[in-house]
Amino acid sequence: MYLQRRNRILRNNPSIRSLVAETILRPSDFIAPLFIDEGENIAFEIPSMPGYYRRSIDGTIKEVKELWSLGIKSILLFVKAADDTKDNTGKESWNPDGLMQRAIKAIKDAVPEMVIMTDVALDPYSSYGHDGIVENGEIVNDPTVEALVKMSLSHAVAGADIVAPSDMMDGRIGAIREAFEQNNFTKTGIMAYSAKYASCFYGPFRDALDSAPGFGDKKTYQMDYANRIEAVKEALMDVEEGADIVMVKPGLPYLDIVREVKNAVDVPVSVYNISGEYAMIKAAAARGWIDENKAILETLTSFKRAGADLIATYFAKDAVKLLG
Repeated sequence: MYLQRRNRILRNNPSIRSLVAETILRPSDFIAPLFIDEGENIAFEIPSMPGYYRRSIDGTIKEVKELWSLGIKSILLFVKAADDTKDNTGKESWNPDGLMQRAIKAIKDAVPEMVIMTDVALDPYSSYGHDGIVENGEIVNDPTVEALVKMSLSHAVAGADIVAPSDMMDGRIGAIREAFEQNNFTKTGIMAYSAKYASCFYGPFRDALDSAPGFGDKKTYQMDYANRIEAVKEALMDVEEGADIVMVKPGLPYLDIVREVKNAVDVPVSVYNISGEYAMIKAAAARGWIDENKAILETLTSFKRAGADLIATYFAKDAVKLLG
């Protein structure tokens, strides 16, 4: 049998396959999300996220040092606000002595070169569990944006390298950029959650921070998962308003959106491999239904293949060790 081309030649062994691989994962591709709590020597394993912890600042610093030693260059911080600090204004979010602000300073002192990204949204601080201020049962846009600007400025003052608004309010990227310019934070970046969908896969994350909405859902501000063109529009608007990086969230059910956004914008694109996706792999692996290590690398490669420049993932540390 004569064949002009034999495509299997380039699949013949691991060395050849590595030579011609189109997509290569690197430690610097990953953003490691970290959950922070008050207190000392706290390491609370999140029940719906086996192997992942909410730590106090001291434990978080140890974790950040390990991440840096593995070659991970960026972390994304989330905090669990105490119940007695929550209200409908979110004012604790811009407290200069708040948990987030203290964590930023402590981590920057301990590992100065680590890129610190910070979550910007009101849900951890809201008595309603929503990403914005509530008036007559409605999440109101413009007063929320004013609060988000204060929150972002407080993170910049504390030493954050990049703020990451995850709230999906209209106009918040432009407002934050203007505030940064006016206050001389010209080196502080913005990673916009541009296409954040109203998804059922956020459940374990809300367990981690006790931030589930107290009424209704988030569909009046997060995107409808049926929509594709809207994601591109949101990303382009955020870039126009001053976003340095745009994000698609969740990840696995939205690989088509990652590619659409990548094709449309001229800034780096990030994707969030979210808690529900993490939990599914962990649960299936625990039952022996899949090989966890292979599933981790296949999943993360799919994000980069789809067009993601950066991948926020709870598997960051595991992945780097597997790539080792």
